[in-house]
Amino acid sequence: MFYWKPEQEVYLIEQVLFKKKYTIREFYRALYKGLHTFKDLRMGKKSGQLSNHFVERIMLAVTEVNGCEVCSYAHTKIALEQGMDEKEIKGLLSGTASDIPEDEMLAILFAQHYADTKGNPTEESWNRILAAYGEQTALGILGATRLIMAGNIYGLAMSALKSRIKGRPVKGFSFIYEAGMLISAVPFLPAAAIHAFILKRMQSPMIQFEPEKAGQGTLTN
Repeated sequence: MFYWKPEQEVYLIEQVLFKKKYTIREFYRALYKGLHTFKDLRMGKKSGQLSNHFVERIMLAVTEVNGCEVCSYAHTKIALEQGMDEKEIKGLLSGTASDIPEDEMLAILFAQHYADTKGNPTEESWNRILAAYGEQTALGILGATRLIMAGNIYGLAMSALKSRIKGRPVKGFSFIYEAGMLISAVPFLPAAAIHAFILKRMQSPMIQFEPEKAGQGTLTN
C-alpha cells in the first residue's frame, strides 16, 4: 500500500510490494533485451498504434507483477498526468483487469505473463499476440514490456535500499545485493547497448524461447 500526493489530492493504492527478486545476471539480460526492442516501442508510439495510455497500462501491469515500489510511484504519477482514470490505475496495481479496454486485454495479459516468467514467455503466448495485433504492434508491446521489466528489476533494489535506510529492511534482500544491483548499472548500460546493437546488426530474432518453455501454458482472456 502506498500514497501518492499530487498537490492537494491523495490517492491510496493497494499493492503487494517486493513480489519478485532478480539476480544480477537477470538484470543484464532484461537490460539488453529492453534496449533491443526500444526502437519498436518508439515506432509504435510514433505511428499511433500504441497510445500513451496503452503503454502505461502495460507498464503498470508489469509493475504489479514485480511489486516495484518506486516504479509504482513513477508510473502512477505519469498515468494520472496523462488523464487515466484513478480507479483503473488502482485496479492495475492491485491485479484487477475489469477496467482495461477489451482490445488491449490480451496485450496486458501477455505483459503480466512475461513478467511472471521473468522474461521467458511461452511461444504460444507470443503467437497469440502476433495474431491479434500484427508484427509491428506486437513488437511495440514487447518493447514496452521489456523496458519496464528492466526498470522494475533496478527499481526493486532501489526501493529495498530506501526501505533499509528508513529502518525497514525487506525480507530476502540484503545491503550487498541492493548496492551491487545499483552499482552494476554503470558497466551494464553501455555493455547492454553494444549487445543490443550487435543483435540488431545480426538481425537476430526479437524474441526467443527456451525449449522447456515452448508450448507450456497459455494466455486466457
